[in-house]
Amino acid sequence: MNIHQVPFEEILAESVRVHGHLCAGQVLGVRLALLGLRLIGIKDPRGADRKKFLVFVEIDRCATDAIQSVTGASLGKRSLKFYDYGIMAATFLNLETGRAFRVIAREEARELADRYFPEIEDRYRRQLEAYRVMPEEELFTVQEVEVDLSEFDLPGRPRRRVRCEVCGIHVQDGREVELEGRILCRPCAGGGYFRLRKPGKSSPKASE
Repeated sequence: MNIHQVPFEEILAESVRVHGHLCAGQVLGVRLALLGLRLIGIKDPRGADRKKFLVFVEIDRCATDAIQSVTGASLGKRSLKFYDYGIMAATFLNLETGRAFRVIAREEARELADRYFPEIEDRYRRQLEAYRVMPEEELFTVQEVEVDLSEFDLPGRPRRRVRCEVCGIHVQDGREVELEGRILCRPCAGGGYFRLRKPGKSSPKASE
């Protein structure tokens, strides 16, 4: 199936089903994903081409769900990579050709959207409708890029599995850290997002 021949509203409807509601981010994410796939020559992302590309997303917002819905890429398949940059952007890499394009949502698109559907008073709703029809060059900036890809980033079975010398937990895919001659997991090396809770200490509230 050539996804670029499927009606846009049909693709959007599936994205909304996956995400849970319609929003401007869904429209933007679907269009971003379709553009990215077209740039790297992927026509059947869920079928014949599913192992030919990777997608790198840079934000944990609505558009990322849309990108995942359109491309079929996922963390579990190791075809979706997440870098928490807080930027509404995604990079599409063709594994066969090595060509990669980073597609960035233009901040100016919010203002440009006001030119469309002026009869819609609610600005958010106006953006949602405008993003459906705005030219790609008004919505996105495209950069051809190079992506440094390790063998440990590729889909497939783990290429390495080692045991942390501190906590004993096994680490896969080259994510271990060598520190002072010892092999450690990232939390034990001081790079964790959590701390072990001390016995008897009350749990902090989310706002604290």
